[in-house]
Amino acid sequence: MDLEARVDELLNGAAKPPQSLGKLEKHLKKVILAWGEIHSEMKPHHIIFAADNGIIEEGVVNYPGEITYLQAKNMADGKATISCFCQCNQIPYSVIDIGINNAQEAGIHHKVAFGTKNFMKEEAMTQEEFDRAWAVGKEVVADLVQREGVNIFSFGEMGIGNTTTSSAVLHALTGMPPEFIVGYGAGLSSNEFLKHKRNIVAKGVECHKNKMQKVEDILRCVGGFDIVGICSGMLQCAKLGVPFVIDGFITAVAYACAFRIDNTIEKYGIPSHMSKEPGMAYSLLLGNIPADDVIIHANMALGEGTGAILMVSMLKTMSYTMQNMARLSDFVLSEPASAQTAAV
Repeated sequence: MDLEARVDELLNGAAKPPQSLGKLEKHLKKVILAWGEIHSEMKPHHIIFAADNGIIEEGVVNYPGEITYLQAKNMADGKATISCFCQCNQIPYSVIDIGINNAQEAGIHHKVAFGTKNFMKEEAMTQEEFDRAWAVGKEVVADLVQREGVNIFSFGEMGIGNTTTSSAVLHALTGMPPEFIVGYGAGLSSNEFLKHKRNIVAKGVECHKNKMQKVEDILRCVGGFDIVGICSGMLQCAKLGVPFVIDGFITAVAYACAFRIDNTIEKYGIPSHMSKEPGMAYSLLLGNIPADDVIIHANMALGEGTGAILMVSMLKTMSYTMQNMARLSDFVLSEPASAQTAAV
């Protein structure tokens, strides 16, 4: 019996009506097929890449840049929303300082630079900075698999201004007009601010269009260190045969970029929630994940990986349940009355 048939037997042979757990069954099957075997235990780890973005100089957010450091420190200290989500669900997590604009410690030090540059004025990062950020994503994933036996990842991010960088990446990647993909992000509340943000995305991408010949060029010119780390980390997951859970808009854009680089990543990416950002559904669809496959529709816009952790918790619950609940084969059913009469 091949693996897919064994997974179908695991799901359909459980003591419940067939497919009665809907999309949860579909996603658990995808996780197991990504593993290439049926593991008895799900060993998750959540990675949060934190970095600052130079584009905030253009007034695309209402929060000061210092929030990135302060919130990353809260995460590392176990006091942020994502920390509580992980602790409640007993999911280990790591905060990776891949580019916070502060010399103080906040999480695990992998700082490439003190934030990216303002892409309205110059490329967001040098080639050397991009290469280092790319290496960080790969190294963090590979180390956790080797050292802790992690068999499913989830990704989150922290960085003031990163809905602007991710919108710019998506606009450059697809040519989709900013009006369809740029949302309010964190803190914007007026239409004038939104128009300004959309204008910055359009003009910024236009500034670098001749330099952006491939996905990596787009990430380097208008992206953020967090998006680069997530994209690289996702590709490393696929290389190692480890499934991963996508969070909101920023991670969905990273996934779309990873899919453009290597479309076999589709076998490993699991959606979690539908972010409020207008480019969310489009980003997932670029990686062959239709909106209908997304389980959580909670109007969330926090980031950090909060939606992803809820999804990992559901997958853990499903994995445990399928391995421990009664089987249909355990039941001894009485013969229907009509069959008994016919036998007489």
